[in-house]
Amino acid sequence: MARLRLPALSRQTRLRIERQWLLARAIRRRRALTPVVDRTANIRRDDILAFVTLRNERVRLPYFLDYYRKLGINHFLFVDNASDDDSGRYLSRQPDVSLWHTDVSYKRARFGMDWINWLLWRHGHRHWCLTIDPDEFLVYPHSDTRPLGALTSWLQAIGQRSFPAMLLDMYPKGAIDDHPYQEGQDPFEIACWFDPANYTIQKNRHLGNLWIQGGPRTRTFFANDPVASPALNKIPLVRWNRRYVYVSSTHALLPRGLNIVYDEDGGERPSGCLLHAKFLSTFVEKSAEELDRRQHYADSQEYRAYHHGLQSDLQLWCPESREYRDWRQLEELGLISRGNWA
Repeated sequence: MARLRLPALSRQTRLRIERQWLLARAIRRRRALTPVVDRTANIRRDDILAFVTLRNERVRLPYFLDYYRKLGINHFLFVDNASDDDSGRYLSRQPDVSLWHTDVSYKRARFGMDWINWLLWRHGHRHWCLTIDPDEFLVYPHSDTRPLGALTSWLQAIGQRSFPAMLLDMYPKGAIDDHPYQEGQDPFEIACWFDPANYTIQKNRHLGNLWIQGGPRTRTFFANDPVASPALNKIPLVRWNRRYVYVSSTHALLPRGLNIVYDEDGGERPSGCLLHAKFLSTFVEKSAEELDRRQHYADSQEYRAYHHGLQSDLQLWCPESREYRDWRQLEELGLISRGNWA
């Protein structure tokens, strides 16, 4: 990923320059996006927005849209990175979707974050914005009975501008391709298991965010090099302002204060999980495609590890795996927190 090289300045000055540079970069990169259908004029003042970058995710889209519509998303803003599986045409027909297309390199756009930062700058100002992938499903305290608007209203009332959610890898029992995923199906009917523990947490001193690793990907694909395993910490839900910018995927933002979503004095602040439905039958083909494209971080190191594991018929389930029940189970395990939200 391109990084700005700065001389010896105070941290506050360095971060301000980095933020301004990333914003300017996103505004320049807007030229890579071609509007397919722009319905953003329909966005209302209090709408909650979702921002998504995708490539070839047609089979996932019906359930994804249905899930987030029920949760309380009012408008979706998608960037389609050169899909050839009809994703674009399907999305363009959805009345609550605005869609942009690009053939530009995902890697050169900071893994899509230049495009998302531009759309957030242009359309997200003063809205609660959820930035997610098509295989990520937000769960938060009371999410089975309270819509997303109830959560954002409470966060706004207590002055919290951002909401964290740990990425929780979900997987099936048995081989990944034993149960073919069907369009429109709830992915967690298949991938209903997760690791209840086996997570490490460190603090990033530069940006102030927590860095979380572990789970099934660390113990299987990265067992010999756990430090290289994917980060699981995310801050996907933010009351957006044009001064804000994502720095590294949704792992961290600037200004730095948006990353302080935890209590260092022994208390608890509210948090959720993103149930990660990556490991379905579609994953085998998807990982091969992404390995060939080499458009991901560290020359697709993560996808090389996946490819190697899949060649040996690797299974993610283990005797310590737990079957997913609901958000209360995640709270009991310490993976999400209500904070003071009764």
